[in-house]
Amino acid sequence: MSWISGPLLAFDLETTGTDVETDRIVTAAVVRLEADGSVSAERTWLLDPGVAIPEQASAIHGISTRRAREQGMPAATAVEEITRAVTEGLRSGTPLVVMNARYDLSLLDRECRRHAVESVSERLGGTPSPVIDPLVIDKHVDRYRKGKRALHALCAHYGVRLDDAHDARADALAAARVVRSMGQAHQPVGAMALDDLQTLQVRAAAEQSLSLQAYLRRTADPAAVVEPAWPLVPRRREPAEEEAAHASGPSVRSR
Repeated sequence: MSWISGPLLAFDLETTGTDVETDRIVTAAVVRLEADGSVSAERTWLLDPGVAIPEQASAIHGISTRRAREQGMPAATAVEEITRAVTEGLRSGTPLVVMNARYDLSLLDRECRRHAVESVSERLGGTPSPVIDPLVIDKHVDRYRKGKRALHALCAHYGVRLDDAHDARADALAAARVVRSMGQAHQPVGAMALDDLQTLQVRAAAEQSLSLQAYLRRTADPAAVVEPAWPLVPRRREPAEEEAAHASGPSVRSR
């Protein structure tokens, strides 16, 4: 059975900003979409991120610092619950749909480290899988299409309704519906085994990053670097860790 005809688990975050190393989760959602298109289970979280929410972020997702502090769960408690929900879904073999997975999954990973919570990777004993990323797949199957690739643009292109954009539940559900429609429209991808699809996305994401990096170096910043890793960005080493690594001598990598 193809993954497009089975259940999908969708995950989305709304946050304080766009830096996975420093920004925080404000809201989160995990939604299970069944083969018939119905939602059989869902969980949502509102967090007190422990920092002020910038006005530009509040303008996008509608959550103010005051509301988060008054109504939000303690961040550590919520991060544990979110991580457990994501891990349980992946352990069941249900594909996890995440729009721009390298952002949401990496930010969740950093929140786990910040609050001393066991991460998804640690619980699974490896990289989260199977993950399906509508952004990576769309760029792979329709590389030369003009226009934006944000979720609202993908919904418009693939005929999926998106109500209440930038609400974590609405965005998660729309991402699952979009990627199912995408798989139906592009059967070579829709018919892939999940392991093969994961491998494809790792390679495609790296190629897309390299292409964007080359473009930025030509047009904006000769030193631009675009992270190629997917679905999880490696954690940035702290200065003390860098010193320790250098003190221990050079590392050796096999080819």
